[in-house]
Amino acid sequence: MAHTIRDKTKLLTRVRRIKGQTQALEQALVGEADCADVLQQIAAVRGAVNGLMVYVLEEHIREHLARERASKIERTHDVEQVVNILRSYLK
Repeated sequence: MAHTIRDKTKLLTRVRRIKGQTQALEQALVGEADCADVLQQIAAVRGAVNGLMVYVLEEHIREHLARERASKIERTHDVEQVVNILRSYLK
């Protein structure tokens, strides 16, 4: 995927932020933090992962589905791929 290579630094920054948030969540659980604090940290992790998913998915759609030179077969394959990813993600 060219867009993940092109946006590599930006994506890695997001992933590292998520990693920090999950580590904070783990520390909250180990430290027996108040449940409201744990829930807040879970919400932060979920929001960050959702933001990453939206960003990569949007770029994927722009890169693969909006290609003018794509054949009908390629476009159909790309649409099915996105649909399967969304089904998996939304379970």
